[in-house]
Amino acid sequence: MNKIAFTTSIPVEIIIAANKTPIDLNNLFIAAQRPQDLIDIAEEAGYPRTTCGWIKGLYSVALNEELEALIAVMVGDCSNTQALMETLQLKGVKIIPFAYPFDRDPVSLKHQMAKLMAYFGVNEQQVEEVRASLQPIRDLCRQLDKMTWEDNLISGEENHYFLVSSSDFNRDWGKFQEELKTFITEASKRQPYQDKVRLAYIGVPPIYTDLYSFLESLGARVVYNEIQRQFSMPFNCKNIVEQYITYTYPYGAFARLQDIKVEIAKRKIDGIIHYTQSFCYRQIEDLIFREKLGLPFLTLEGDRPGRVDARNRMRLEAFVNMLK
Repeated sequence: MNKIAFTTSIPVEIIIAANKTPIDLNNLFIAAQRPQDLIDIAEEAGYPRTTCGWIKGLYSVALNEELEALIAVMVGDCSNTQALMETLQLKGVKIIPFAYPFDRDPVSLKHQMAKLMAYFGVNEQQVEEVRASLQPIRDLCRQLDKMTWEDNLISGEENHYFLVSSSDFNRDWGKFQEELKTFITEASKRQPYQDKVRLAYIGVPPIYTDLYSFLESLGARVVYNEIQRQFSMPFNCKNIVEQYITYTYPYGAFARLQDIKVEIAKRKIDGIIHYTQSFCYRQIEDLIFREKLGLPFLTLEGDRPGRVDARNRMRLEAFVNMLK
């Protein structure tokens, strides 16, 4: 019972400093053999059809795992998190609340981290030591990302997999580091991709299982995965508070825009796919990104796990052909 789950990226260094195993429930859900079954379980328990598929998946995954506790990000992630936590409390799951400050105030964030450290019985020095130990992994993630957009040696799906996995290091940071090293060594020997279209993918990671491979079959490659890259913490920061203040995902559309604009210019992006999850409040932010980014733009909505549906395949194909 040393497994500590969380609903979205949190200061994972605190969990590791306490000799606990971090578990990103999102990764467990989407990597399940039959993720649709997990959604069915939640709906059978009473979750409405018009609830985000990720929330329903997290509910079922959390009940399947023997967890010591679950850290719930109450501010800075999904607006349905509170209701999710209440239904899990009903089933006896221990909930630890965590909140990113809406105004991106470092004092408020430090206070939230201090509460988390106190719960796990660790201090700031121990956490900073873990942060230093994890830096080689974060450096490898940065190298992998650069090999994707600059060296053109890595696919969009491979980039997505490793960067999204950096939220919990696949539950074993030592093993994950070795997996990354091996992959980068092998990828460095490849012939570069000859892309006709270079895409940016912004928004939460997709619930679709074949999006990246389908795009590559059309002659397009995602060379920028926005939120996945943010999970890897690709910044040089002085301390853990600065690291999680620089991290953009919890702080709204305009905080994210600053980073997105820099990256799409640097990576020579032809067009942008903005993924939005059905029934998610972040769908409303689409109008901000569409107006502010100034590149060909396709909004892609997903609901349940599985292959990209026929309608969206047609839309993606038309978008890529237009960019060609």
